[in-house]
Amino acid sequence: MTTSSPISRRRLLQRAAVLGAGTSLGAAWIVRAAAPRAEVLQTRVISQCARHYHGWPTLAQRKNGELLLVCSGGRQAHVCPFGQVELMQSRDGGATWTFPRVLLDGPIDDRDAGVVETAKGTLLATTFTSLAYEPILERAEKAIGTATAWPAEKLDAWRGVHARHDAATRKRELGTWMLRSTDGGVTWSPRYDCIVNSPHGPFAAADGRMLYAGKDLWKTGDWNGVCESVDDGQTWRKLAPIPTRRGDKAADYHELHGVQAADGRLIVHLRNHNATDARETLQSESVDGGKTWTEPRAIGVWGLPSHLLRLKDGRLLMSYGHRRKPFGNQARVSADHGKTWSEPLTLSADGLGGDLGYPSTVELEDGSLLTAWYEVLAGNALAVLRQARWKLKS
Repeated sequence: MTTSSPISRRRLLQRAAVLGAGTSLGAAWIVRAAAPRAEVLQTRVISQCARHYHGWPTLAQRKNGELLLVCSGGRQAHVCPFGQVELMQSRDGGATWTFPRVLLDGPIDDRDAGVVETAKGTLLATTFTSLAYEPILERAEKAIGTATAWPAEKLDAWRGVHARHDAATRKRELGTWMLRSTDGGVTWSPRYDCIVNSPHGPFAAADGRMLYAGKDLWKTGDWNGVCESVDDGQTWRKLAPIPTRRGDKAADYHELHGVQAADGRLIVHLRNHNATDARETLQSESVDGGKTWTEPRAIGVWGLPSHLLRLKDGRLLMSYGHRRKPFGNQARVSADHGKTWSEPLTLSADGLGGDLGYPSTVELEDGSLLTAWYEVLAGNALAVLRQARWKLKS
């Protein structure tokens, strides 16, 4: 795909059903460990702008213990032209959060936001821009004077944002972007191209490099792989592609995230929308620092996208959205560096429907875990940010 044909997330995911039913048997052979016991201590809403829709957050912890949460805020809906990258901070383990600060508000929709701290203490925030709202606006304009017409105030707002630039300029705004802060988030650089995008952004390797497992979205739309930065996130280059599994289409892989396991191997999870193992998480691995990657394999996990975290005890944790009953968020643990994953742990199961998820998790100083996600709750069409504090019991 090219910037001359902007597409929505829904089309990007090949119109896959958000509430898809059925379970793939492709990974039924996998031997699983029993899920560790877990206790959810508290679940609560942490977003503070009741009139806005919040989407696709990422939670990260700095070396000084401060928590960062970025999301796409300022929105009216899941798809709209108003998205902006917002940052919240907590210095008390998520007990309280600062009022959101806008880091980026570009001419078109700024969507999924990621954040990470580098080995040098630099903060990197990521996002991508989209014109997926355009067909919605076109339909609304055609509906003027009919029973389905929008309120004039809403239509005027969409038109006003859309008309800030002409069509050619809007298409040039499509991209995968990064912002950088070297002073703990006080000031941020202008956005710059980081080649690929994934919802939760880059991860740090033990050798000091920053690695970014993602998709090049608006360049070809079918390159999935890992980029690297050796200058603290200032510049990026493609390191290696992740191969496409036999029978799959690369365009149907999405929303990657990676981690380095305690044994040194690199692990990347991919959101899969190919017919085989549809809406499951696939896994690819590298044992040579990211120069080559294994063909993605099913790990028997229905749910996506995955966020990966290495715990202090060396185990790996994956957290992901579960967009069928029970709607909510789940996690699994690997005690063998990602070779196998446990049965699921339930973090939330009270969801209204499939407009939820994208959880990410950090391990707090007391050993408890904090997971944040977005969700549309009953009685409100505007998604909020929720967090759960929980403990692994074994």
